[in-house]
Amino acid sequence: MTTPISEAALNQIFLDARTHNAWQPKPVSENTLRQLVDAMKMGPTSANCSPARLRFVVSSEAKERLLKHVSSTNSEKIRTAPATVIIGYDLEFYEHLPKLFPHADAKSWFTGNDAMIHETAFRNSSLQGAYLIIAARALGLDTGAMSGFNPNGVDEEFFAGTTIRSNFLCNLGYGDASGLFERSPRFDFAEVAEIL
Repeated sequence: MTTPISEAALNQIFLDARTHNAWQPKPVSENTLRQLVDAMKMGPTSANCSPARLRFVVSSEAKERLLKHVSSTNSEKIRTAPATVIIGYDLEFYEHLPKLFPHADAKSWFTGNDAMIHETAFRNSSLQGAYLIIAARALGLDTGAMSGFNPNGVDEEFFAGTTIRSNFLCNLGYGDASGLFERSPRFDFAEVAEIL
């Protein structure tokens, strides 16, 4: 039986964590990025399908390639962040199911079913992107998830010749609290939840 994590850990991951817009000039190490992926990949996906594919944009050259495809409101955030990860999803994720889910012929569930392939890939890569945010915060990083980009442009720039499509972007690093907005309101339990 597992025990609840500490209040400090819960605060770090959720209750005190913020979406950052400004960044300290402190790099995120390759080792930290590897730890991040090793933690993220353990989160559950349906039939362990694991469709997320990641591109960590760290170099100045790679950032310039990404900046061509993002909105003006996101440009400076990406330019100053130590790393930006493109969370994508592989539309041929099911080809790996014999390895990832050997308990059944799960590949056959998807072969030829484009609607199910897209729905499964998008839903589960979104889950994995959320796991990435949680894992990043657990490892002491700050995060800034974003839409506001041209997915076709990003796909052509970073996933050309593959079956991978972009889902969303997330800046990673050590946040500069001076760039935070007031925390936005959240719903109360009764506004969004019901116990049946």
